Amino acid sequence: MKKILIIRFSSIGDIVLTTPVIRCLKTQLPEAEIHYLTKKQNQSLLQENPFLTRTWLYEKNFKELLPLLKAEKFDFIIDLHKNFRSLFVLFHLRKPYGTFKKLNLKKWMIVNLRIDRLPRIHIVDRYFAAVKSLDIVNDRKGLDYFIPSGEEVDLSILPESFRQGFIAFIIGGKHTTKIFPEDKVVEVCRNVSQLVVLLGGKEDAERGRRIEKLAGPSVFNACGRFSINQSASLIRQSGKVITNDTGLMHIAAAFGKTILSIWGNTIPEFGMYPFLEGKENAVSAIFEVNGLSCRPCSKIGFEKCPKGHFRCMKEQDVDAMINTLNR
Repeated sequence: MKKILIIRFSSIGDIVLTTPVIRCLKTQLPEAEIHYLTKKQNQSLLQENPFLTRTWLYEKNFKELLPLLKAEKFDFIIDLHKNFRSLFVLFHLRKPYGTFKKLNLKKWMIVNLRIDRLPRIHIVDRYFAAVKSLDIVNDRKGLDYFIPSGEEVDLSILPESFRQGFIAFIIGGKHTTKIFPEDKVVEVCRNVSQLVVLLGGKEDAERGRRIEKLAGPSVFNACGRFSINQSASLIRQSGKVITNDTGLMHIAAAFGKTILSIWGNTIPEFGMYPFLEGKENAVSAIFEVNGLSCRPCSKIGFEKCPKGHFRCMKEQDVDAMINTLNR
């Protein structure tokens, strides 16, 4: 096996969750070239990965890369996205391939019929089905994340009081129904015994400023101020991490952090909970509102609660979160 192509177009968390497959391919097939096809916006997630030979990036139209990919004469293709675009690549390259079970029907059943047929298996382990025919096995060392040396954050740029330790609070998320409400974030920040650094993208900056203003000097708003790799550096240097179901949660898992994850309209049973296998002393605490007849309402998320009440987030046990963080 000389040349292997992995396909995963997006997004942050999903790409981080493919890193055990990348590592195991290279360590168990050391002579092979491992290539990766993804969107250009995800370049920073993989640029320092020592197990990759080359990353193929596209901005708008992945079809522009097809002639170049075909010229590489790959021996095997690993489809870890499994949608129409990845199937188009497989059809064009016409090489042996492996893929995994996406469980879309089972997810539809629990969302729409409340019939739970989901296997209790993390998506990382499902990904390894795509390389089973190559005799690649999970080495049980968990997720990887590699930060370029130039993007490591020197804590001296933070306010002085934060340089001796802090909790990272990831307040962002792609969908509103996966985001912990502002007033709840403020309540947590006011009552934990440690300082808190808020993390998120530029779209979270204004919300972060409001939280910082209401919570007081124990909170530093870093949302929108740092790149994804710099945010990862802050996560790595944090004490504990409290987070929505979002990409930075999986980066925290790659660093083996103690993670408190907050679940709104989605559920951990979809197989995307913090994957801490192989991370010594790492702990995961999941916070969710059980017993709601409307949950899960989607396998991804919405811009607003379909029922209008948003109980899956508004009824979260904030006191339990504070007590867990303070322990």
